[in-house]
Amino acid sequence: MGGFFYLPLALIFLFFYNQNMAKTADLFIRAEHADLLKKLNAWDIAYHQNDAPIVDDATYDDAKSRILAIETEYPELAKNGFSTHVGAAVSDKFKSYPHVVPMLSISDVFNENEVRDWFDKLESKDLFVELKVDGLSFSARYENGIFVRGLTRGSGVAGEDITQNLLTIPDIPKKLSGVYPDVIEVRGEVYMARADFIALNETSDKKFANPRNAAAGSLRQLNPMITASRKLSAFGYTYGDLSARDWDTQSEFFEKLESWGFKTTRAWASRAGSVADVQKIYNDVMLHRDEIPFDIDGLVIKVNSIATQEKMGSRANSPRWEIAYKFPAARGITKLNDITIQVGRTGVLTPVAELEPINIGGVLVSRATLHNADEIARLNVKIGDKVIVQRAGDVIPQIVAVAETTPESRPFVFPSTCPVCGGAVVQESGAVARRCVNSLSCPAQIRGELEHFVSRHAFDIEGIGTKQIELFTNLKWINSAADIFTLIEKHGDEMREMDGFGEKSVSNLKESIDRARNVDLHRVIYAIGIPDVGEVTAKILAREFKSLSALRNATKDQLIEIDGIGEVMAHEIVSFFNDEHAMSALDNLLQYINIKNPENIVFTNSVLNGKRVVLTGTLTRYTRDEAKAILERMGAKPQGSVSAKTDIVIAGESAGSKLTDAQKLGITIWDENDFENVIK
Repeated sequence: MGGFFYLPLALIFLFFYNQNMAKTADLFIRAEHADLLKKLNAWDIAYHQNDAPIVDDATYDDAKSRILAIETEYPELAKNGFSTHVGAAVSDKFKSYPHVVPMLSISDVFNENEVRDWFDKLESKDLFVELKVDGLSFSARYENGIFVRGLTRGSGVAGEDITQNLLTIPDIPKKLSGVYPDVIEVRGEVYMARADFIALNETSDKKFANPRNAAAGSLRQLNPMITASRKLSAFGYTYGDLSARDWDTQSEFFEKLESWGFKTTRAWASRAGSVADVQKIYNDVMLHRDEIPFDIDGLVIKVNSIATQEKMGSRANSPRWEIAYKFPAARGITKLNDITIQVGRTGVLTPVAELEPINIGGVLVSRATLHNADEIARLNVKIGDKVIVQRAGDVIPQIVAVAETTPESRPFVFPSTCPVCGGAVVQESGAVARRCVNSLSCPAQIRGELEHFVSRHAFDIEGIGTKQIELFTNLKWINSAADIFTLIEKHGDEMREMDGFGEKSVSNLKESIDRARNVDLHRVIYAIGIPDVGEVTAKILAREFKSLSALRNATKDQLIEIDGIGEVMAHEIVSFFNDEHAMSALDNLLQYINIKNPENIVFTNSVLNGKRVVLTGTLTRYTRDEAKAILERMGAKPQGSVSAKTDIVIAGESAGSKLTDAQKLGITIWDENDFENVIK
């Protein structure tokens, strides 16, 4: 009888437990959404308003994909979220006008399967494939054939008035030719040809990173004379408001544009009737990408029929009848002019390739990492060689191979003393890296440690970056992490008198420093710079020891027992906490901060709880950091390498040797859909 009585109670308890877990998961998702929205808005302002992007395309695309996935699952978040968002609010430097027809973005796809998903939903399979020009969008309004107003995309609802600037561009006609509607808004892209970009950078005091930035910075000038002094070009590709239409397809509209006096990308455009056709066009354009005289970052695929376009309509921020098929990393060949050495916060000497500047995938690349002496030997690269350079993931430049050794090529000799402080350089037994031993007074190491301390995954102090640390260390205002917390008190008045600061920026910096005084334990462990201890390991140590004092007193044997902590790492941790100088600096820091103990919120009923999980390849819906955070919340133990102890390998696109190792060891392998299903 007692068993029957307790069973309903158990079911009630289980019901409310699951309800609470669902609410916790919901809170995590909503917090993640808010964080992503804040970041994307800031990135859009930097890109669209300031013409100075602060993140690469891959990082932006990852965040965009993730927030759209969240808003699909939580439609209420989409109402004022990213799904209704286009570009950035117009700058108050310009007059603004509403777009009569909203100027929307284009949804991105990154592989053939995503193209197929879109294609399979189409009624009309007649497609028009154009180049996706990497420039700045514009809308030019003509009334009775006369150009009367030009706008940027702006927020998609309203744009900035750049009429006078557009009038300086020869490719945008002041008066339309031939037969045209009474009212027509021609929309297109202002760009700068690569040759004109190189010429501008050779003669201008201001150096632009890539043609897109040069075009945007030149077009969005308050003084049209500056725009006129820089050689800009333009293509027309679509339309907004119009009084009448006598064309039926996108391909016909290109002909109309050319008859009115616009240039188009028709010479590179193609018709397609299947995904195989699209992929062939994609491959052909990729093969000849460097021969196109302007930068492109993909293809735009449109339903050719205008009637079908109108029938399909649009989402809140993008048409349903077109997609942008984005390109992957780009490569180029250039000369290796020199190899220099950078000294990091741990004293590691990293060789850096100084390259003859080359435009790769729209970015001017002049430097690339060579990692270490072993990598130089593996590549057999010499100063003076012609080398193949790739922007890995369209982000980090790296040397792939030597293309040609020239008569003037000479071997690089790795330095035996630190190029910054003159300290001895050693290579520990079994280690690849070469290290400066002068850790206490090497300026490069001190600056590197401070940059690490204020970074996003450490104390996350906004307003102190590389430039500020260099300035403050040169002034002797900051010599250790603890000095940051007395910076405003001691030097605030002097700072307010300096160029680039002022009352508002000093006040903001003080707020940022004060926020950082209350800090999670794992952030402290990561920030203090224990060799080999990264963000994930810091979280493991915080979870296991619960306090900094417990970690300080941990023995090597205790550390080795923890999954994810090997013998070498355990030795480094114990050595760090036995170092008299390091502990003096740490004790000094502890006077100014309040460490919050870890809450250890995990979904203990998850099938991932306690599992050792390795991520490999590229996930399309999550960044690597997001995926790791989710795994940790579900009780998993993310690992960096595959071993016999690994339980699950989650393999994204372009998975490499880790996937191969998992297959050989018979380890469970999930794709991104499997991962997503478990999360749900």
